Amino acid sequence: MDSHNLASAVPPPGGADDTQGRTVIAETAVAKVVGMAVRGVDGVHALGSGASRSIGAIREVVGATDLTQGVRVEVGESQVAVDIVLTAEYGYPLQTLANIVRAAIYSAVENLVGRDVIEVNIEITDVFIPAPDTEKPTSRARLADRFSTAAKPAGGQQGAVEPDAAAAEALPFQKVPAPPATGPTGPTQTGETP
Repeated sequence: MDSHNLASAVPPPGGADDTQGRTVIAETAVAKVVGMAVRGVDGVHALGSGASRSIGAIREVVGATDLTQGVRVEVGESQVAVDIVLTAEYGYPLQTLANIVRAAIYSAVENLVGRDVIEVNIEITDVFIPAPDTEKPTSRARLADRFSTAAKPAGGQQGAVEPDAAAAEALPFQKVPAPPATGPTGPTQTGETP
């Protein structure tokens, strides 16, 4: 059974005489509240380990963001325990960042979920260091754009594909010259047929 789908019942305040029903809060719901609280803290670059962030990047491309990435919660009847894995941004003191993240989690869970937090364990696995502006590579055309530009047929020749100069410069490899054209008597020294 997936631990994110476990749920627990919260007894209503005031005892059994006030019972009008039972409230069940799933671990997935608590994990999402925690994930949103942590993502809102300045200095948190990303949640999750390297592998989970790679999978998360693929999910985001297709529009399916996982808000529980890097978050693990255990929900009891009236208490919650939280484990966080995150990457910090360079320039933020790590212990101070962990304390701010911890406070944000306590506040979010106690205010939005209505449970006491018994512990918050934080693992900072990496520090993100942005590339200096002077060393940023120039933006390159998207892969699909490069291939669609490179695959346009040359003027009048069926089946011939000749990328234009701009597309050739955007490709990550060197352009190989076309072989010399051959005619009925073979190629000339200039590559043209007689």
